[in-house]
Amino acid sequence: QVWLVESGGGLVQAGDSLRLSCTASGRTSNTSAIGWFRQAPGSERKFVAGIGWSGFTKVVADSVKDRVTITRDKAKNTIYLQIQNLKPEDTTVYYCAEAVEPRATSRVQRYTQWGQGTQVTVSS
Repeated sequence: QVWLVESGGGLVQAGDSLRLSCTASGRTSNTSAIGWFRQAPGSERKFVAGIGWSGFTKVVADSVKDRVTITRDKAKNTIYLQIQNLKPEDTTVYYCAEAVEPRATSRVQRYTQWGQGTQVTVSS
């Protein structure tokens, strides 16, 4: 069992930047890709960005690719999601998840372990 804990969310102003963290513990695997998703109430979970176990393969959703950076610190078992120029439409809960494969992927069905999420609220 692996536990994923997200942190770094909060209330920010439009145009601000935020760095979300996803820390893994338990049966941690440095051979799995990690992804970030976001989900608004009543909506499906949407892929934001993913990073492979090595940190070299990355996939970022087209809708945010000019504002989002994903990185991985294997020594700390932590994956970071940096979001710049935040917009009110970025307001939602952000989740990280562990994939069943080592390469970054946007396919939500490849992610089996999920964190509890962290709320990001962007005021205009």
